[in-house]
Amino acid sequence: MTDIETALEEIRDRGLYRRMRMISGPQGPRVLLDGRPVLLLCSNNYLGLADHPRVREAAADAAMRYGAGAGASRLVSGNMRIHRRLEERLAEFKGHETALLFGSGFLANTGVVQALARPGEVVFSDALNHASIVDGCRLAGAETFVYDHADMDHLEYGLREAEGRGSLIVTDGVFSMDGDVAPLPEIVELARRYDARVMVDDAHGTGTVGPRGRGSVAAAGLEDEVDVLVGTLGKSLGSYGAYVCCDRSLAKYLVNTARTLIFSTALAPPQVAAAMAALELLREEPRRVERLQRNSRVLREALAEHDLPAGAGDTPIVPVVLGEASAAVDASERALERGVFAQAIRPPTVPEGSSRMRLTVMASHTKTELREAARIVAKAVPETARKAAARRLAEATVSATAGKGVFDGLADAA
Repeated sequence: MTDIETALEEIRDRGLYRRMRMISGPQGPRVLLDGRPVLLLCSNNYLGLADHPRVREAAADAAMRYGAGAGASRLVSGNMRIHRRLEERLAEFKGHETALLFGSGFLANTGVVQALARPGEVVFSDALNHASIVDGCRLAGAETFVYDHADMDHLEYGLREAEGRGSLIVTDGVFSMDGDVAPLPEIVELARRYDARVMVDDAHGTGTVGPRGRGSVAAAGLEDEVDVLVGTLGKSLGSYGAYVCCDRSLAKYLVNTARTLIFSTALAPPQVAAAMAALELLREEPRRVERLQRNSRVLREALAEHDLPAGAGDTPIVPVVLGEASAAVDASERALERGVFAQAIRPPTVPEGSSRMRLTVMASHTKTELREAARIVAKAVPETARKAAARRLAEATVSATAGKGVFDGLADAA
């Protein structure tokens, strides 16, 4: 047995083995999965725009007009007028001076954190931040202080200990595995007091929360207080890629220092055009956001009726925390047998002991579909696990680094 085969066997033994499933056709509320029709309850296509006719047509038209690819990085010959148009519209929508497109959310987060957190400084990261932020911290020259999830006392402790070296506080806006919203007003207040920048990854907030779907920062009324706002084109906007909103001076700095921008091929024109069309639809049809929030409440209420508490809120991320990885995988497979595709999420994506079914709703789901899905998920979860779900939901939001309070204590849970 080779070292790779041995490592794979260890992954299987821990219940963490993953494989890709095959979806045929477009992303919608119902899809063909490995040839079987199922209700899709684990997609980030929150507003149902990935398969919208206007979005498809925009991508096709851009391919015919501009070609299938950009051909080079933005700093060589890949910077096209269509990129600038989308950046302008995103900046206007988000209430910032300017925006800068990146190849993906992962590239945006790793590139920005690395550029802004320099040697001799400290970056402060929520323990449940996305893996791209964790990796950005690891790549940066600065020290990292991981504060307990949404714990402002712990964050302030770290800022005090940094003694003026704090450069950046970075947090998800809507946390991708728990669906809760960061305490942004408190974070901004601490940043003011301790002279640090604030960076918010609003990948799961855009199109899902805030006035007209403008995200968690807009919901808190902090557009002028957050220094860096990262968003994605691949979730509510139904395409692929990412953007960073900031002031013009910072954008120029990132163009010169963010390695993931400098050394990556620019976004393909069809992706840019698709996102632009989706953004127009979001602005024209804010009721999509209202339907999404309504659907989120419908699913939560239906789960609660079956003794599966999934937390409060209007975000489309609805976690059913089951504890061990094997419990989450087994429940996911049983739900799939009954026609509901709700993926199991295990470490290192979430902390040990908090494996879950991460359910996500779309604006295009019907109330009937969601209520039936809740019934099927409840049947897939053993009664003993259902009784423990409430306790585990609370435990899932406790930081993997609780009580450590150490610098460079990067969590692997993101």
